[in-house]
Amino acid sequence: MKLHQLKSVFVSSLILLVVVGAHAAEITVFAAVSLTDSLKQITAAYEEESGDKIIFNFGASSTLARQIEEGAPADIFFSADEAKMDGLEKKDLIDATTRKSRLGNSLVVVVAADSVLQIQSASDLTNGSVQKVALADPKAVPAGIYAKSWLEKQQVWLMIGPKVVPTENVRAALAAVESGNVDAGVVYKTDANISKKVKVAYEVPVADAPVISYSMAFVKESKQSDAAKKFLNYLDSKEAGDIFKKFGFSLRN
Repeated sequence: MKLHQLKSVFVSSLILLVVVGAHAAEITVFAAVSLTDSLKQITAAYEEESGDKIIFNFGASSTLARQIEEGAPADIFFSADEAKMDGLEKKDLIDATTRKSRLGNSLVVVVAADSVLQIQSASDLTNGSVQKVALADPKAVPAGIYAKSWLEKQQVWLMIGPKVVPTENVRAALAAVESGNVDAGVVYKTDANISKKVKVAYEVPVADAPVISYSMAFVKESKQSDAAKKFLNYLDSKEAGDIFKKFGFSLRN
């Protein structure tokens, strides 16, 4: 190839990079920590397809909602419950027309992989062999609130409450079981699925558990309106749904 042809190819490539860069957007998603693995996989395909960059802030939904209330820059909020989204909607911080109840989940009791504990019901957690039970903070964090609701329905909360070790979020509860710092933990089934250091000792029957619903919406203060709504629509697509299901979530639409 001649020199002038090489220059032409170089200039064309440079122009293409500039054009792509000019149209690329950075979208900030505040998402429940239990969504970490599924969203990272979904995002890998989306970034390649769209050219946009997705930046995540994973944490307890209660913490994320509070950050948005305090003005933290977010384009999308993906909550592990409806209550935190309700709070933001009442304060007119999310676009209610974009809100969608996207995913479902279930609760399980986990123990360390080498544990000999047998858990066949909620009442087994009241036994003397179970000294400490990890929950995401039952006063604020969705996973903990769901777990407390289940234990209250089974009429064992008053006995188990004193054993509870509250954690920052559901992944921290899982980590407490993995490390052996507690005897058991109540977490989402999707979180138990990703760990090789724990085993599921008991799956909470759907009939006994509260309805677990993950809600997502566009944040009104977003600086990337069009790009954020496009990604939000992608999260509602069949492609994204298939990945969510692979990680153990159920689809609510």
